[in-house]
Amino acid sequence: MVDVKKRTADLQGSDAQIAFDLIERIFFGYRDFVGVADDALSQTGYGRAHHRVLHFVDRHPGLTVGELLTILKVTKQGVSRVLRTLVDDGMIEIQPGPYDRREKRLSTTPMGHDLARFVARLQTARIESALESLPPGSRQVVADFLAGLVDDEERPAVLKRIAGGC
Repeated sequence: MVDVKKRTADLQGSDAQIAFDLIERIFFGYRDFVGVADDALSQTGYGRAHHRVLHFVDRHPGLTVGELLTILKVTKQGVSRVLRTLVDDGMIEIQPGPYDRREKRLSTTPMGHDLARFVARLQTARIESALESLPPGSRQVVADFLAGLVDDEERPAVLKRIAGGC
């Protein structure tokens, strides 16, 4: 985060240097990218928070509640209602940890896995459509750009988690 603050200080007083075009492209792209998931999940009564939890639990079976909180940067209180709904609806199951029975390990049920993958396929179609018009090798450029948006101190852990997903 220090690097971002330094860059912000360097840009103060110069509205001409603000990257409004990229800021708005990210905003509108994100809006429509998550909108695909929102629309699909609205039929189930789930929202964005449910999608995020379902996505990361499905990608990382055995994820602990603490790890989920770290990924989402939310409090236990912030995720407990959403998690409880997904558990009650049979989308996610909670198992005790192998060494500490108080630890809660999360995984998707077959039904939760199917829903998570259905939404991921919708989002993948949107990504692939956007990449079609770009030159070869653009996928890696986009991946590097998106990784560059992650805080410097968190980037290695985030990239490791992404690479280790199932």
